[in-house]
Amino acid sequence: MALSRRALIRQSLAAAAGFTLADWLLWGQDRAIAAPIAQTTPTVPEIFKVPPLPYAYDALQPTIDRETMEFHHDKHHAAYVKNLNTAIAPYPELHRKPIEDLISNLDALPADIRAAVRNNGGGHDNHSLFWESMAPNAGGQPTGAIARAITDTFGSFEAMQTAFNQAGAKRFGSGWAWLVLDRQGKLTVTSTANQDSPRMEGQIPLLGNDVWEHAYYLNYRNRRDQYLQQWWNVVNWPVINQRYEAAQAP
Repeated sequence: MALSRRALIRQSLAAAAGFTLADWLLWGQDRAIAAPIAQTTPTVPEIFKVPPLPYAYDALQPTIDRETMEFHHDKHHAAYVKNLNTAIAPYPELHRKPIEDLISNLDALPADIRAAVRNNGGGHDNHSLFWESMAPNAGGQPTGAIARAITDTFGSFEAMQTAFNQAGAKRFGSGWAWLVLDRQGKLTVTSTANQDSPRMEGQIPLLGNDVWEHAYYLNYRNRRDQYLQQWWNVVNWPVINQRYEAAQAP
């Protein structure tokens, strides 16, 4: 019996994809035609991993919506980790180094991966800090040693907030706003471009807010200043205080 036009088209497509008619019949005529099998992509070693969120995707609503959190963590952060692992894979001597060491000593890295580690290693470390800097039912005033240090340095918590928000609002394009300990051990507010980390300048990051558009655009559109104001409602001050105390330890 002659093949129908539909079957003939399937047969010709299957042949083009490297299948015989027998192969096609084995899989069933109603099956969609598979694309030609590409060469196997080399597996990227899991040297660094994306840390799990310490809360549910929707736990920070309404400040940060579920869709933003899910895409930010599962796609953006995951891409930084994958690219970082790809970059350092050929250098086994780097596999056991903490991310803090890698991005604090960029000049010591092989020249061919320096930019990749700067961008993707910075992205991994910045985001790892970011997730833990937030929590549901958080915000409010800082307490403990960090609260006293903020008042001593800036005059008040509100003055520090204003400086921090201004740093984020004035960052042209993409980047981060930070509260850090500088090289002299003094609290200061700063900002970095792209995925640069304060560690690259010898500073210790305590609190950072992501001002890339992907961090806020679904909820706030182009109103970065509103995002910066609302973000304080989810700041996890106990964790920030722990970081400060750890940095002060001898």
